[in-house]
Amino acid sequence: MSCSVHSVTLPKPKPIRVNGIEVPRAEISREAQYYPAQKPIDAWHSAAKALVIRHLLLAEAERLAIAAAPKTEDGRTETEDEAVIRGLFEREVATPEPDEASCLRYYEHKRSRFRSATIYEAAHILIAADKRDAAAFRVAKEKAETIAAELRLYPEKFDMLASLHSDCPSAKQHGNLGQLTSGQTTPEFEKAMTALAPGAISGPVESRYGIHIVHLVRRIEGKQIPFDAVRGRIADYLRESVERRASAQYIARLISAAQIEGIDLAGAEAHRVS
Repeated sequence: MSCSVHSVTLPKPKPIRVNGIEVPRAEISREAQYYPAQKPIDAWHSAAKALVIRHLLLAEAERLAIAAAPKTEDGRTETEDEAVIRGLFEREVATPEPDEASCLRYYEHKRSRFRSATIYEAAHILIAADKRDAAAFRVAKEKAETIAAELRLYPEKFDMLASLHSDCPSAKQHGNLGQLTSGQTTPEFEKAMTALAPGAISGPVESRYGIHIVHLVRRIEGKQIPFDAVRGRIADYLRESVERRASAQYIARLISAAQIEGIDLAGAEAHRVS
């Protein structure tokens, strides 16, 4: 029996032109390596959009006779194109300095962001188990419940029982995990830990690692950071936000005024330009 295989030839992409000047396909292919994507065609399109925007910016800088003055930061010197584009934005895009009132409004609106993290000093006993092994997990759970029952009667035995029974390397330190903040443990462990009063011991807590018995040794509550301590950081954030919006609007105006062929630039003003 014979079979035939028919090759499929994909249509060649249309040439991409900016105000009549073609963006070389080879240039787009080289640029695509900087735009990781699941599909090569998606990386190619992202690179093409970025290059169209770069060509628009460089053409506008040439029209305005902006000269390159490369800067060096952290041991890296800008390319001439990077310097020209930076010079264009510095000349054409207004970015007012955030004032005290704007910074204070942001601080008051986002007060929860400016708190030091609550610190938990915790210990645990881990009975390691894999939920995919139902029989082994059941045995581990029974062991954890037996230990938890003993601790309800004799909480002072926690250090000894952790050293004897815990499958975590922390058993060598009586189960002590040191100081923890939010996000450093599994969600199940964190939920149990944060619900405990200092000195309290939880019942069995299941996680992907097995079954834990959690002991909250101490809690150090986070504190509100004063406005004066974060004013500079807020000003930097607001300045960068304004710069991004103003730059996007400026690029959008250039796109609207240009004749662009071979690619749809809807939303392309959001692309980073380097």
